[in-house]
Amino acid sequence: MSESTLVAETGRPTGSRASGRLRAAGKIPGVLYGHGLAPVPLAVDRRQLRHALSGPAGVNAVVRLKVGADTHPTVVKDLQRDPVRRTVTHIDFIVVRMDEQITVDVPIVLEGEARQVLADDGMLEHSLQTLSVITTPAEIPTHITVDVSGLSIGDVVRVGDLVLPSGVSAAADPDTAVVVAAGAGALEVAEAEEAEGEGAEGEAAEGEAGEAPAADASE
Repeated sequence: MSESTLVAETGRPTGSRASGRLRAAGKIPGVLYGHGLAPVPLAVDRRQLRHALSGPAGVNAVVRLKVGADTHPTVVKDLQRDPVRRTVTHIDFIVVRMDEQITVDVPIVLEGEARQVLADDGMLEHSLQTLSVITTPAEIPTHITVDVSGLSIGDVVRVGDLVLPSGVSAAADPDTAVVVAAGAGALEVAEAEEAEGEGAEGEAAEGEAGEAPAADASE
């Protein structure tokens, strides 16, 4: 379990202008809620937040958030970023109990080299980047590892095939593909079908555009 402590400032003014001033001062506006606690507007130091979430668990770390005289075990429920600079612009913390089950997204990491797939001019398609799991805050894994070294073209690793740590279960459909070992021919067919679909959409759009003048003339 990865755990860190973070001090929050309460009583922050709300609104976009006030939030902008906080960010300019190196602070991130946020809110704390959960377990019957009324939403508490707060702000945390940007550098301290980065440090709290820089461990192996990343955003899934248990953060002991100090708010005034109280300290709450929390996890990050939502983290918003600037679409261009990718800097954090707002953060939601939710209070948790260490013995309760919660749902979080955990990264899926591919391990090994699929030599047989490469030898046959194939390619691995990493279809599912993160896996939603159900577990307690104390047992959140830092990542889920998938060994691809034994794969051949045509093989598919699905959610139901994953080996999860004790106390962790998948929230996703067991039949969901995680990794697909596809041959060059299959990839070309998929790309061709995608191109045909885009072409059909374009032709339909042109047809609709072309019909508009006739409708105007009939009126």
